Amino acid sequence: MAKLPPRERILDAAEELFQREGIQRVGVQAIADRAETTKMAIYRHFATKDELAAEWLRIVAADYRAAFDRVEAEHPGRPGEQILGLARFIAEGLPEISYRGCPFINSLAELPDRAHPARQVIERHKAEQTRRLVAMCAEAGLADPEQAAAEITFVLEGAQVSMQNGSVDRVGDRVLRTVEALLRAHG
Repeated sequence: MAKLPPRERILDAAEELFQREGIQRVGVQAIADRAETTKMAIYRHFATKDELAAEWLRIVAADYRAAFDRVEAEHPGRPGEQILGLARFIAEGLPEISYRGCPFINSLAELPDRAHPARQVIERHKAEQTRRLVAMCAEAGLADPEQAAAEITFVLEGAQVSMQNGSVDRVGDRVLRTVEALLRAHG
């Protein structure tokens, strides 16, 4: 990690610690220690720990935006396949989140204050994700795009929680079958 520039080391350390232990439980000193830097260096790059958490979640949100972009590019003009591509993206990522879970869901649970900068990142991300999914559902000709998008969101987010708590087996397979069934039901 010491070979990376300080800002990247700080973000990598924050990602590892926030994902593993949660935003509230991790102190700035722990991040500095993991990044092999000082608290002062962290504050040179990020005004507050809250801003660091927000930046970490912006990076995570960018990965999800990239997944939307990728499925749209891989399946141009085929919104049903795009939606299934998103479901596959979640299903394939489930093993990685099985220990700690979805960073957005976990962070929301820790950040009840809607004015917190990290929570605002999550809310904007989720609103944009919903807007894009509703558009895909509309382009797919689903009867009620908003309802279909809501149901798909419930399935995808519920799958992440179920994988984390171990309450359902074969979550990845089940999420794909459920999204396929939703597309047929709304088609």
